[in-house]
Amino acid sequence: MNLIITCQRNLEEPTILEIQNMLERFGDTGPIVEKTIFSGIIQVETKLDIMKVLEDFKGVIEDEPWLIKYCSRIIPIQVECESKLDEIRDKVSGLSDMIKKNDTYRITVEKRQSSLHTSEIISNIADSLSNKVSLENSDWEIIIQVLRNKTGISIIPPNTILSVNRQKRVELD
Repeated sequence: MNLIITCQRNLEEPTILEIQNMLERFGDTGPIVEKTIFSGIIQVETKLDIMKVLEDFKGVIEDEPWLIKYCSRIIPIQVECESKLDEIRDKVSGLSDMIKKNDTYRITVEKRQSSLHTSEIISNIADSLSNKVSLENSDWEIIIQVLRNKTGISIIPPNTILSVNRQKRVELD
């Protein structure tokens, strides 16, 4: 899984078609787009560069906003692991070389059907990083998406997650 896409509950089927059409348009004729056990959550495996996919979606929203009706948020996932504190911490450490010495970060956790506590996840990751935390104005955002027994992780610039409705409003201004 290298993208998580959210949609309204019970609209997973039309969302899947929308995603498949968009990814085909962007150049991936064989993406794996699947419903998860969670209502409104779709996981995607594409061979395309996920950051380029986000830019391509923004381009479609700018030029043809009516083509994207069902996708709510598009979340890039760089690595995946089991939902265990030590594995999550190790995967974040493996990605954290992009965070320079004086850069700040924030950790955003979204979890579904997991016994892990958000505070445990955050403190476990924070203990492994020497950089300063900045909740308001960070250089990097560490995204932790816990889906029961598997977790998707990304370290991305702030506001990289694409909120389709927010982007449509930006385009109207």
